[in-house]
Amino acid sequence: MVTRTVLAGLATLTVAGPAAGLTPLEWGGAPLTIDALPRVVYTAHRGGALEVPENSMSGLMATYRRGSAHALDVDTRMLRDGTVVAMHDATLDRTTRAKGPVRGLTLGEWQKVRLRPDPKLPGHWRAERPPTVAEVLDRLGGHVVLMLEAKDPDSLDTLARMIRTRGLIRSVLVNSNDPEVARRAHRLGLVSQLWRSHKQMRTDRPERWASFVDVLDVDYRARDSDLVRAVRSGIPRVWAHTVNTREQRDRVLRLGCNGVITDAPTLLTGVGGR
Repeated sequence: MVTRTVLAGLATLTVAGPAAGLTPLEWGGAPLTIDALPRVVYTAHRGGALEVPENSMSGLMATYRRGSAHALDVDTRMLRDGTVVAMHDATLDRTTRAKGPVRGLTLGEWQKVRLRPDPKLPGHWRAERPPTVAEVLDRLGGHVVLMLEAKDPDSLDTLARMIRTRGLIRSVLVNSNDPEVARRAHRLGLVSQLWRSHKQMRTDRPERWASFVDVLDVDYRARDSDLVRAVRSGIPRVWAHTVNTREQRDRVLRLGCNGVITDAPTLLTGVGGR
């Protein structure tokens, strides 16, 4: 087994990626789970949106192969026919060559959509078809921890079924901004994650969520006192988003967070650079 360890600010990062000792499922290895995550976790937000095309299969695979993150974040939306797909926005306008609401499409129509990679991204990227969540789970599930943000709360039962039937209950986090959605995810047996903005954190009482939230996802822009309150809430994992500089990272780790969610995992970890 080969592991790569780098000093990342206040934390030592041991990356488990394809070149770092993760046994592929097809070789008979067990799925990688959140229980195997290190003390400080680096998550690639939307796959690492400053480095790769967001929520794209090629971007997710590139970050995974580089080994620059312990977990990959994917936003999810539901189509008209109930198919759950990887997409942040409610419309196609910003990230694809098409326009209109994501919810208005069928799977057949979705398969004709092509992503429009940001020309400012490093490297060369094709205008590929955006994936379904089933494709993401089948390609990466169990090889790396996945974080699925349920942008459409009515997709939760479908997400739970897909995760459960693939044996990935402990390998996938389901994220939402709504405490009631997080509570439902917990009741469905999922690993529940709740994100909160810096404005919400001013009045939040996160200790009320400790019985059903596994990961609290906090805004790095929050006041020191609000971050410390989250860390002391009794929720075992408190990760800060969206952290894109070393200074931001060092602050949230110093205040007690045990993970960062970043658009720039290679920059923050120093692993997987070209």
